[in-house]
Amino acid sequence: MAEPIDTTVLCYGDSNTWGYEPLTAARYPRAERWPTLLQNLLGEDVQVIAEGLNGRTSCWDEPFRPGRNGREALLPILESHAPLALVILMLGTNDLKHHLHVSAHESARGVATLIRIAQQSATGLNGQPPKLLVLAPVQFGELSALMAEQFAGGEPKSRDLPRHLGQVCRDQGCPFFDINAVVSAGADGIHLDATGHRRLAEALAPEVCRLLASPAAPPAGTGG
Repeated sequence: MAEPIDTTVLCYGDSNTWGYEPLTAARYPRAERWPTLLQNLLGEDVQVIAEGLNGRTSCWDEPFRPGRNGREALLPILESHAPLALVILMLGTNDLKHHLHVSAHESARGVATLIRIAQQSATGLNGQPPKLLVLAPVQFGELSALMAEQFAGGEPKSRDLPRHLGQVCRDQGCPFFDINAVVSAGADGIHLDATGHRRLAEALAPEVCRLLASPAAPPAGTGG
């Protein structure tokens, strides 16, 4: 008798999904990262996979660190972990590094390319696209010296990004959650602290349960 397929949730993001600890650059223990905490809240019938990478952008090449273009990596990662019930996207912070010269509007358009890749894939259940949930990343707080160098001029962009992401998600019929309603940046002004990871997981758990219980998305190229 075949075993049931796990209900799999993929968390696709950057250092705040990887578990970067503010100021130290260390990695939080697995048990303290929001994807693991979300897993604990959802229970053993759901498998939560964390796909976080430090410096990952939505769709821009990072001249100083190869392999950070989120658009190029997304489809192979979706296919690697398929079938996926839900994909949670949280990107945009690294788009705002000063040397990339990307506006909040352009960053949101970058995330839109990721939404389309997932919506046009067959990496969900039964060959359908996976369900999606887009998160607005945490807005910048008071930046440390290191982060102030990397993200010079990014503070107003980070405040505008949730608005632009929300519009992109409305245009593409994609659920959206602004995490700034429940968390704020930690001591370096960019990364979540341990409390932020916990609060994010607690806020996402009911949203994820609701999406998992909703009807499946139609296959790419069909109505619905």
